[in-house]
Amino acid sequence: MPRLSEVIAELDALWPPERAESWDAVGTVCGDPDAEVTRVLFAVDPVQDIADEAIALGADLIVTHHPLYLRGTTTVAAGHFKGRVVHTLIKHDIALHVAHTNADTADPGVSDALAGALDLRVTGPLVPENNLGRICELDRPETLAEFSARAAKRLPATAQGIRVAGDPGMTVRRVAVSGGSGDSLFGAVRVAGVDAFLTADLRHHPASEATQQSPLGLVDAAHWATEWPWCEQAAAQLDEISDRHGWDLRVHVSKTVTDPWSSHHTSPGAPN
Repeated sequence: MPRLSEVIAELDALWPPERAESWDAVGTVCGDPDAEVTRVLFAVDPVQDIADEAIALGADLIVTHHPLYLRGTTTVAAGHFKGRVVHTLIKHDIALHVAHTNADTADPGVSDALAGALDLRVTGPLVPENNLGRICELDRPETLAEFSARAAKRLPATAQGIRVAGDPGMTVRRVAVSGGSGDSLFGAVRVAGVDAFLTADLRHHPASEATQQSPLGLVDAAHWATEWPWCEQAAAQLDEISDRHGWDLRVHVSKTVTDPWSSHHTSPGAPN
């Protein structure tokens, strides 16, 4: 069995920490470098449900996309929910490693996994300077309604589901995709000249302006749903590394939905 330090070295080769944004918090949060690793769990969020799942699974290492302490902290007291996660992991000898924006810009990275989940053919990066997002082509043209239905079918189900802006009957041939929050990329999307943009966390004003400037179709999924496919891609990458080294690791992907929204209601609404 490999030591934690050996596994982390391979993960850092996949997602070099120096490629993370300056504001990000990536790398190993807790764990003994000399501890043996036999079972690894991949997940999007380092929350208590995932820590508990790792315990039940007998995992020695959790790899998440989102950081536990993105903005730093002065305490890991168990009275706080994040401190409780740290105490739980250390008590059960479970390491935690984070690959966030360094996984976004990797090749393959988060957006490649999102494109793969929808069976889209990647033709290049959306933002070449930092390899962020992907420009993709469909095997055959679809309407925006058909493409959004494809997203709803292929991505994990969440309370939000899929929100769509644009003419449902418009033809979609080329799309841009970006896992996670994507409304800062509208400039690159316009330059790319795509028919639709699939991402998450689209805000009112950027989305309204984008649809007014051009007949761009917008497909807005839950943040967690657009990044979860990366867990499967990353797990497959570690499986290949394990086979190459003869490590015999047991690699798992959490199916626990850690999207924070739990329900969705529609109503006629109040009178205007």
